[in-house]
Amino acid sequence: MNDVVKSAPKVLEIGEDAAGQRLDNFLQRVLYGVPKSLIYRIIRSGEVRVNKGRARPDTRLAVADRVRLPPLELQARRPSPVAPGAVRAGAGFPVLLEDDCLLAINKPAGVAVHGGSGLRFGVIEALRAARPEARFLELVHRLDRDTSGILLLAKKRPFLVALHAMLREGRIDKRYLALVKGVWPHAAKHHIVESLASYVTRDGERRVSQASHEGAREAHSVVSVAKRYAEATLLEVTIRTGRTHQIRVHLASAGHPILGDDKYGDFDTNRHAAKAGLKRMFLHAARISFIRPDNGERVRIEAGLTAECENYLATLPRLAAAA
Repeated sequence: MNDVVKSAPKVLEIGEDAAGQRLDNFLQRVLYGVPKSLIYRIIRSGEVRVNKGRARPDTRLAVADRVRLPPLELQARRPSPVAPGAVRAGAGFPVLLEDDCLLAINKPAGVAVHGGSGLRFGVIEALRAARPEARFLELVHRLDRDTSGILLLAKKRPFLVALHAMLREGRIDKRYLALVKGVWPHAAKHHIVESLASYVTRDGERRVSQASHEGAREAHSVVSVAKRYAEATLLEVTIRTGRTHQIRVHLASAGHPILGDDKYGDFDTNRHAAKAGLKRMFLHAARISFIRPDNGERVRIEAGLTAECENYLATLPRLAAAA
């Protein structure tokens, strides 16, 4: 067990890694082992001071703010054990772009973005293990475990907060490539606007379905054809919202499930595809573009299809041209 130690009063100066964070969330991070109830009590009682004044739990911190902490009983922090293979995995992710604020990697299919549910580590844990000197590293967005392609991470909190706002406002263009069963019937761009809701199966597995009841959230996908094949279609999908399993559910509900999708796909189609060499879900985050919030420059990041996906496409007969 961790030892309990008595801390002395201290004053912390806020740096860029904590700028924009709520006071309560900041204290939960720095006061390891302190219950949330105690954190809220010392804030409301005035024992925590920001720039010598009382503050609310939702006070947003700024660079150079000074936060005074009262004496507390804390659990001595011990280094968390690094899962075997995490450092190697984190060092092996292909880097598409990196600077002082942003890290973009090409995530392989089959790798979760974070640990949990029986997984010892995911992308974020592996990258932190491989970069112990990094003061701040957080996911900007998420990809399903079986989806490959571009994943963005922020290296500074203000940059993370700004990108989250841009995602909410639809100011980041994210485009995916998905190979679906059958011939997509629409020649022009097709908009799918259907609300989604999550539920849990009897086996405890989380699923998502189109729904209209209260609690369902509107989801908007824009679909266009990239290539047509005799019995499949390669689609480019732009998402205007970022709901869980949005593309997978929208396309399956339209009658064209993604090949290799073991949750919403077609079992027989997936089995034949696996025999032909496709042993993963054919969904790939291929392009992201946005205007940087720090300097106003346009960023465009691209990631080509994996060799497995390209090789499988090469086995498919193209749709014959109309006579």
